[in-house]
Amino acid sequence: MEKFYLKHNVPAAVLKGHPWAFAGEIEPRRRRPDDGEGVELCDSRGHSLGSGIWSNHSQIAWRRYSRAVRPFDDAFVNWALGASLARRDKGSFRRLAWSEADHLPGLVIDQFGDILVVQALTAGADRALHCVCNWLRKNLSPREIVLRNDAPVRTREKLQLYVRTESGNPLPPDWVNIEGVDYHLDFLGGQKNGFYLDQREQHLRVARFAAGKRVLDAFCNQGGFGLQAARAGAASVLGLDSSEECVNAARRNAERNKMASTTHFLRANVFDWFTENRPFREPADGPLEAAPAPARNAPVFDLIILDPPPFARNRDSMDGALRGYKELNLRAMRLLAPGGILATYSCSQRVGIETFLGMLSDAASDAHRDARLIELATQPPDHPTLLTFPESHYLKGAILRME
Repeated sequence: MEKFYLKHNVPAAVLKGHPWAFAGEIEPRRRRPDDGEGVELCDSRGHSLGSGIWSNHSQIAWRRYSRAVRPFDDAFVNWALGASLARRDKGSFRRLAWSEADHLPGLVIDQFGDILVVQALTAGADRALHCVCNWLRKNLSPREIVLRNDAPVRTREKLQLYVRTESGNPLPPDWVNIEGVDYHLDFLGGQKNGFYLDQREQHLRVARFAAGKRVLDAFCNQGGFGLQAARAGAASVLGLDSSEECVNAARRNAERNKMASTTHFLRANVFDWFTENRPFREPADGPLEAAPAPARNAPVFDLIILDPPPFARNRDSMDGALRGYKELNLRAMRLLAPGGILATYSCSQRVGIETFLGMLSDAASDAHRDARLIELATQPPDHPTLLTFPESHYLKGAILRME
């Protein structure tokens, strides 16, 4: 294996266990390995930091897959897939491989019953696809493997974007039952990989508060939160999403599950909708005062779910993202009846849990309401978090009671 060295006196996070090393942190060499090849990385004194896949195009030049020195070959990939499966609870709907957290940088595998959806986001994962598919067929016997390789991040490693089945056969959309609700999933043409498995547990946990309640499901996607709330006996559910495709899918799912009478899904920009439906009349000469005047016909909800897409996609967008999160949660808090429940989430990797809770505290203060924490939320165990890899802990949330 090729051996590379970190530059002297560079405070690289990889020295503290992070699985990434950036191109500017590594001593240049005349010969560069092929993209996706396994190479050893050492600190400036020659102590090995393990083996990682190499990229000549990404700023992340090295991604560790093992603390030992071993090639990224079929034998290793087979071992890593077996170890990843052994860490999971048995089930039909789960994430089977989660990138660096499972020793497989850039490889993501989701299971939807007898359909497996595979994403290769790095050159190393892309090179290993044949081996990965062989292992999956041998050990899980899926009806089909979907190669969902259309993520824009692939372009950073000069990889082709495409979506197809591994067999080459067509795979029409079909109904899939997840936690008691039928969803019409299009694994080849739908958004991302068909369904956000990381929130399936939260769908059920939030539904505990829904019986007899007026529910708002903001950023509803295919209606996961709202449909589980309706299944749990919600009096009414309003779902909002800016995507016409998602709204149509949620309506179709509601009809299939005989929930159309209690659910209504609307295409809307959530921020604009909150502004148009603000519960208080704000003074013309400044921001909201301590004793605002009630607005007419303002909607009131007993349970609001906020599950927006990531706002902070890079370091430069953090300030704007936190302003957006605060404004969104502030508006939601004002629309909740006394004792109402707010279930709010962030999937922005760069927004840590302390920052997220601090934002919620500021929003509650500005809303002039007491927020009592019922429980914290995070991604399920099949989306494991590596402690030395904060980026693997992307999903965080809180369920609050607003007095």
